[in-house]
Amino acid sequence: MGAILARISPPSFRPERDIPDLSGKIVLVTGGNTGIGYETVKQLLLKNAKVYLAARSADKATAAIKRLERETKKSAIFLQLDLADLPSVRRAAESFLAQEARLDILFNNGGVMISPPDQLTAQNHDLQFGTNVIGHFFLTELLLPALAKSHEETKVPARIINVSSSGHTFAPGNGMDFVSLKAGPERDAWVKKKGSFMAPWALYGESKIGNIFISNYFAKTHADVLVSCALHPGGIRTELQRHAAGWQQVLSNYLLFPAPMGAYTQLWGATVATPAQITAQYLVPWGKVGKADKRTKDTKLEGEVIAYIRAQLEGF
Repeated sequence: MGAILARISPPSFRPERDIPDLSGKIVLVTGGNTGIGYETVKQLLLKNAKVYLAARSADKATAAIKRLERETKKSAIFLQLDLADLPSVRRAAESFLAQEARLDILFNNGGVMISPPDQLTAQNHDLQFGTNVIGHFFLTELLLPALAKSHEETKVPARIINVSSSGHTFAPGNGMDFVSLKAGPERDAWVKKKGSFMAPWALYGESKIGNIFISNYFAKTHADVLVSCALHPGGIRTELQRHAAGWQQVLSNYLLFPAPMGAYTQLWGATVATPAQITAQYLVPWGKVGKADKRTKDTKLEGEVIAYIRAQLEGF
């Protein structure tokens, strides 16, 4: 069904046609071994970028890189990264910085969706918020020197592309119930009250609104050297739906778009849109500026979220 809908209302942006040559560009894509991340890496390689494919599993990353070599005749570079473990995030950043002084484009693409609430990060954060938000925030902060160096050398802003989702609207209340974000009795009570079906969706919403908050934060605080945007990639059929109920997965097969289309909006934002078009914006399919939930404009809550993240990073 997704493919049919795409033919009825096809995207005007076509990566193969519209992305310029990216020779000399250095790019990092988290979650690049599968789904939207894989398709993003593929298009970047086809346009001659130097791409670091960041993933948790070395075996899966190696398989993806071999497949990319067959499809593009180019090779991505594996970067070991587990966003759900803060020491691993630091090691990944240090490994990248040991190899590159500059980073032109950072795709904060990897993530998890509606995982069971009993799944936590290595530091006992909710798996979705810890992976999607805290891990990416930490990685971005650690890579800021390379992003700043890109601006210094190229005289154009580096770009941070943060993958959010229309699912940010599922965030409860004002957008963030902080008691839900880390293991403990209060979180247990929160999950029980939400119920086994709604709790994962509410937690997913918190992580995706969190992606928008951190995107806006970096856009404001480092406007002299970079641009940062968040986006909804579209309803895309990927491995992210693996935790959905059986009937939801059946519907997904009919209603969602194929994985390659999920890369369109972030590739547009990273390579075609002007910096002024996208910074601090929320992009929507298939490569245009849209509107996020009004709660994303709550600067007080944004500040609270950033402060919460920083508190979780102390000591790492």
